[in-house]
Amino acid sequence: MARTGESGEAEAFSRAAVAVFRLNGRFTAALDRLALASGLSAARWQVLSTVSGESLSVSAVARRVGTTRQSVQRIADLLVRQGLAVYLDNPAHRRAKLLTATEQGAAAKREIDSCLAELARQLCEGLGGEEEVYRTAEALRGLSGALSSIGSDDSQ
Repeated sequence: MARTGESGEAEAFSRAAVAVFRLNGRFTAALDRLALASGLSAARWQVLSTVSGESLSVSAVARRVGTTRQSVQRIADLLVRQGLAVYLDNPAHRRAKLLTATEQGAAAKREIDSCLAELARQLCEGLGGEEEVYRTAEALRGLSGALSSIGSDDSQ
């Protein structure tokens, strides 16, 4: 049954927020389980994945993953200590170093990515196929874009 009016809109927003938070927790737990064998966490895998294809500043990584610069800085420092990433000089900004994956970091990411393939297969099967997963992802992207356009601060 469709709800109308402010209370219906507020309830719909609340239900969407709770569902997304729950989904985030479940994705994080699943990735933590997969990444553990490589000595990573979901958060470390996310940052490592972001800098595997290109070198980025910590601020740029934070914008891409939707979290604070401080959180990414902490994770980046841990990845560097683990030998999975390194800081490089940034020709565009003297003080803001670039983060990039080392070969060891790229290998760890590839190992986790291969495990993700099975998780993806199970998810597609559980949702009724690849097309349904794409539709769901598009709906989530739309929700994220709508929140961004009405003033959410994604620049942290």
